[in-house]
Amino acid sequence: MSALVFQLTGSPVAVGAVSTILRLGWLLPQLVVGFLAGRGGSAMPFYAVGAFGRTGAIALLAGVLWIGAAAGLSPAALGMATLALWTLYAFLSGIVGVPYNDIVARSVPADLRSRVLALRFFGGGVAGLGVAALADRLIRSLEFPTSYAAVFAIAAALMLVSSIVFVAMGEPDRSAPVRTADSFATYLREGIVTYRTDRTFRQFVIAQWCGGAVLMAAPFFVVGTETLGVGLQNVALLLAAQTAGALLSNALWGWWGDRLGKLSLMRAIATARIGPPLALVVLLVADAPGGTPLPILLGVFFVLGALTNGLTIAVIGLLMEISPENRRPAYSGYFNALSAPAYLLPLVGGVVAAAFGLTLVFTIAAAAAFGQSVILFRIRTRNGDDH
Repeated sequence: MSALVFQLTGSPVAVGAVSTILRLGWLLPQLVVGFLAGRGGSAMPFYAVGAFGRTGAIALLAGVLWIGAAAGLSPAALGMATLALWTLYAFLSGIVGVPYNDIVARSVPADLRSRVLALRFFGGGVAGLGVAALADRLIRSLEFPTSYAAVFAIAAALMLVSSIVFVAMGEPDRSAPVRTADSFATYLREGIVTYRTDRTFRQFVIAQWCGGAVLMAAPFFVVGTETLGVGLQNVALLLAAQTAGALLSNALWGWWGDRLGKLSLMRAIATARIGPPLALVVLLVADAPGGTPLPILLGVFFVLGALTNGLTIAVIGLLMEISPENRRPAYSGYFNALSAPAYLLPLVGGVVAAAFGLTLVFTIAAAAAFGQSVILFRIRTRNGDDH
């Protein structure tokens, strides 16, 4: 999406908006969906609306690019249409978050959830490598933007299969009725009360804010490698190391979360997130000779890939664990809505990088990771177990 938007608009601001739209679109609808899913009792209808809706949005984007290219529409017009449909896709995707967490939590025993999520990411990563190879061939062989239309058509087809399979799986019965508010206003007030009175939940939200601050450095790791003199010809190698880290680490995260606990996994991931930005700070300050940083950067990108998957597994698993079963849809909605502002921080990172340089961006990210780790080590689960 970033490459497509940049080629259509030539605007770095528009490129930056792609990530922000996706993250906020994923998080913001979940507050409303948490209320509606709790009132309705059944979560699967909301999943179906979001899953098939976002599939339709991507299919529509493929059609717009294909028809627009044939009709000779200007790149600016196609760029505006692309961002509009991307926004629609992001918000429809956000609808699936609450029902997905609720259904998976009821379908998979707690001591298997981390391994199930890890297997999901491993299989998806392997499939993604194959799709990426096909996408690369299409982009090289077809004219722009028809090439991207073909890529999005493939994505829509895969998303359709995924949606059908998940919906066909069905929804298990609840062991207890869902407790929900009579009105949306009451639901919001209960969210405020939950944040104030549920210490574990509140600490997890604050930790997630720190986690959002860590992400302010995410777009700048590749920029940092160029600053260190690592040529563009090595960027693909670095991204390959990141993909390898993501794939090879899944077994470890799955075992860790189920055997040692979701909170233990979350603490380990948060602590490890200090490493990559701190490594960039050291390299930037040390001003190592050309060529020397490449082996270190390969390790940094490997760790980045591993931590990205581990973080997702840890956050989803811990949120399921700390949410009361009869209020899980509401807790998911509250958590994601309260976490959403933190995902604007990468835009702040761009301002900091432009004004003060990359070293300060990575320093802030490392400090935020340390803060997240400190908060997580203070959390205790509902039964008093800190493991």
